This record gives sequence, structure tokens and C-alpha cells, in this order.
Amino acid sequence: ELFVQYLATYSYKHGRGKEKNSLTYSDLSHTAEECETFQFLADILPKKILASKYLKMLEKEKRDGEVREDDEEDEDEEDEDETVDEDVGS
Repeated sequence: ELFVQYLATYSYKHGRGKEKNSLTYSDLSHTAEECETFQFLADILPKKILASKYLKMLEKEKRDGEVREDDEEDEDEEDEDETVDEDVGS
């Protein structure tokens, strides 16, 4: 109970709470990201993003993952080529 009170008070004082005379989710998430004491809450209190931005992020990660897989396959093929060249030279 005291921890939650401290988190709320800290977020209110260091966020926009004083300006609006209220405590918002964004104040809490900002505190979790910026303050070392509350860093462990960053996964529990992430910043809000629009669903459209999240979907774009997922799409980008998917494309990046496909590119990395292609690069790994190319590296594997190059390694196999080097092995064949070594065998032929022997």
C-alpha cells in the first residue's frame, strides 16, 4: 500500500499532475521509464501507443526478421562453398 502511494505521489509531482490537478496513466508510465527506482515497472506500465502504430511495428519486425533469415541462408551457402573448395584442393 505504501509503495503504491509512493509511486502515485512521485508520478504526480514529476509528471503533469500538478498542471492538470490529476494523475494520469501517462504520468505513471513516464515515471516507470525515467526513474531508476521504478524501472522494473516499465513492462507493466508501457507507454500507450495507437493500435495502427503497433501494427506497423509488428509488420516492420516481420520484414526485418525475413531479411535476417535470408542473410543467414546466404552465409550458410557461402560456408558450404568454402568447404567444397577446401575438399577439392586436398
